[in-house]
This record gives sequence, C-alpha cells and structure tokens, in this order.
Amino acid sequence: MSITDLILIAILISDLLFAITIVFFERKNPAAVWAWLLVLFFLPVIGFVLYVFLGQNYRKKKMFRMKQDADTAFMGLVELQKSELKASEIPATEHLSAAFRRMVLMLVEDNSSMLTTNNQIKVYTDGKEKFSDLFAAIKAAHDHIHLEYYIWRNDALSREMRESLTERARAGVDVKLLCDGLGCARLPKHFFDDFKRAGGQVAFFFPSLVRFVNLRSNFRNHRKIAVIDGETSFVGGFNIGEEYLGKVRKWGYWRDAAVRIAGTAVLLCQLRFFFDWNYATKELQLDFEHRYFPDISTSAGALVQIVSGGPDTYWNPIKESYLKMISSATDTIYIQTPYFIPGDSVRDALRIAALSGLDVRIMIPNRPDHPFVYWAGLSFLGQLLDSGVRAYTYDNGFLHAKTIVVDEAAASVGSANWDLRSFGLNFETNAIIYDTTVARCLKEAFLKDLNCSTELTPERYADRSLTIKLKESISRLFSALL
Repeated sequence: MSITDLILIAILISDLLFAITIVFFERKNPAAVWAWLLVLFFLPVIGFVLYVFLGQNYRKKKMFRMKQDADTAFMGLVELQKSELKASEIPATEHLSAAFRRMVLMLVEDNSSMLTTNNQIKVYTDGKEKFSDLFAAIKAAHDHIHLEYYIWRNDALSREMRESLTERARAGVDVKLLCDGLGCARLPKHFFDDFKRAGGQVAFFFPSLVRFVNLRSNFRNHRKIAVIDGETSFVGGFNIGEEYLGKVRKWGYWRDAAVRIAGTAVLLCQLRFFFDWNYATKELQLDFEHRYFPDISTSAGALVQIVSGGPDTYWNPIKESYLKMISSATDTIYIQTPYFIPGDSVRDALRIAALSGLDVRIMIPNRPDHPFVYWAGLSFLGQLLDSGVRAYTYDNGFLHAKTIVVDEAAASVGSANWDLRSFGLNFETNAIIYDTTVARCLKEAFLKDLNCSTELTPERYADRSLTIKLKESISRLFSALL
C-alpha cells in the first residue's frame, strides 16, 4: 500500500470522526450539518481541509467557559435598569417609539447591553478623518490607551501608529494592544519590540502556534475598539492599515463607517476591552481600577447601547439587534455591508418589511475580496429583489461599512457584517445609537453613495452571465460553511 493510499485512508477516517462530532456533539443549524456532511463525504479531501480551518466548534463550550464567567460578573449592574425599563422610568427614552423601547429592553435582557443616555457622537465614513482624530486622541492621552483591532498591517500607517503609541508609552501612559492571532499573523516577529521596551503591552487573541499558520479560522476577535483615558472611544469597521485610507490601488477609495463616542458608553467599550484582554492574557490581567472607569460629567446626549456577540453568547445578540431594528421600522431601512449571507430569519424579515411597503435598500461592494462569500451573497440578495427590496453595488472603490439606519431614528455602526460568521463565529461589537442627528447623518451618507453606485434591478440580475450564475450556485452550496 502506497503512502498516498495511507494518507487517503487517514483522511477518510478523520472525515468520519468529524461527521460524528458534527452530528452528535455540536449544536449546528441543520442546514450547516448537512452542508458539512455532503462536503466531507463527497469531497473528502476538500472537506478535510475546510473542516480543519473552518470547523472545530466542538470545544467551544470548554474554551469560553471562563470568558462567560467573567462576563457574568457584570450582570448585577444591569438589574436595576431592567426594572426601570419595564416600568418606563427612564425619561430619556420617552421620545423613542414603543418598538425601540422594547428593543432597548431586549438588548439589556439578552446581552446586558446597558442603555447610556449622555453620549456625544461623531460619525466617520472616511478613513483619513477617522485616523486623524484617533492619532490626535492618542497624542493627548495622559493615563491609558486601550486598542483592540482585528488587523494590523505592516505598512506606513501601522508603523506610524506603533511609533505614536511607543512615544506615549515612553511618556508613562499605560498602553495596551489586543490583536487577533489570525488577523495579525503576517506581522514581523519583532514588530512590537520597541513598543514593548518602552513599556507597552501586547496580547494576541488565539495566537498561531506556528508562525504564519493559524488553523483556527473560527472564533476570531473581529472587534475594532479604541478607548482613550476612559473618556473617548472609537467603534466601527476600520482596521489598522493603509487600505483603510484608500492608499491600496487594488481597492481604491475605501468607504467604511465608525463613530467616536464621548460619554458613559465609553465605559462599556472599556468593559468590553477588559473582558477580552483578561481572556487573551493570563499574566497581564487588568484590575477594575477607578482610573479606567472615570466619572462622566456630561448629563445629556445620544442614547447608545454597546452590543457584543460571539461564540461565548448563547444567543446571537448582533443578529437579534438587526432583526429587531428591521421589525421596528415604519418607513426606511438602509443597510451597507461588504458581505451578505444573512440566514433565513434576517432574509425573511427584510422581505416582509419590503412587502409591507417599507423602503428597504441594501448596498454591497461591486467587487469581491472574498470571492465565495461575495458570489453567495449576490445570490441571496437577488432572491430579495422580487419582494421590493432595492439593491445596489458600490462602484467608487470598496465598501466595508457595516451599518443599518432605520427611520432617521436609530442606527447601528460596528464590526459585524451581515453574515453567518459575524452572527455567531466571530467576536463582534456594534454601537446601537438612538439619535435622530446620527441616524440622519448615516442616511444622508447612504443616499450620497447612491450617486456612485449601480442599482441591481430584477432585470439586470436576471440578465447576468452564465459564468456568474455558476459562481453563485457553487458558492451558495458552501454558504453555511462560510
């Protein structure tokens, strides 16, 4: 028997064990179960590779038990607000519709996402302005800087960011960076050495055991959060890299979204960083000192909930917030996302909203950065056109924003895409903002983007080429695995 035969037999045995694990030990959606079984048995070699990189959910409960316990410590802080919301005793929510007040309560109950009522918000749709303000905030920091980003590139922007943080660390500022082990896997080994010598600290979320090889594609920390002195935070879709400034020719102009927050919601972003940092590192645990959670003096402003989801949450708070926003709308629903694999419940909610006469519009990029995801998403988007959903492809570079704005009343900005990975496999954080000014700003940005977008009409979609139809059909088969 040849070595090739032995390898094939080993793969077949492994596929059988994977199948048993999927059926009996994991709690996957039945559609995902069948998708995995079909790939494992009919494409055994490809199925083996895909499961090694994209499966491995069987240890999730054990892996995140400690993380859940840490999050549970926060539960006692939200009980009072639950009772106040149920009794309608929070004056700041009086201007919200009954549907949005119920959404606030749902997120407090489901995700311990406390409502904060005194936030000043600045919206970013362009990387140059966002990074200019982030650098300014870092330069002005006097106590601590906490950054949590999925990707750091090895380029001019990343090096400038590193040097700025190194200077602050040398000045005695407490600087901590939480990077994802996969998103930052290509950084040079000694990229942060000078920063660490200056007193800065770096932790990696699920780091690679072997350099440049990370077999755990699931359970990635996809969040993008910056907290400066416990007084200012940035939340959104921008990572640390020059493409986010529109300086990479392949992508051209980079259209993204983020917000800067000043107010009590900053403390919730800080809490999110604490939980993630303390889970990722065992030697550099953060204590809940008052300097990290300073008193906030402002008393009025936008209503904000910081909503986080991931494999450590039993439900899917991110997806549920999207669903609740869709069902709470009475006029308009505008969505921007680079990836659109929403699952049946979200797709049905959008279809029902459009059939009910609401103006439902979805914008995606006109080019793929992840081809399978793009073509699968295009097929799901095409299914919604006949119900009255209007779809657009953004033509002015690459669209990376992850937003929904509803009725000029509420909006979500954050790291979570409209796909199954963001709904359950990755750690994500969004800011839900109940504020007319912010919602109107994001709506106007969407309408402005229509000037450089092409509408995907039912006629145009039906006229797509046979090649595109083939790509969609094949990609759709793998959608439950993406």
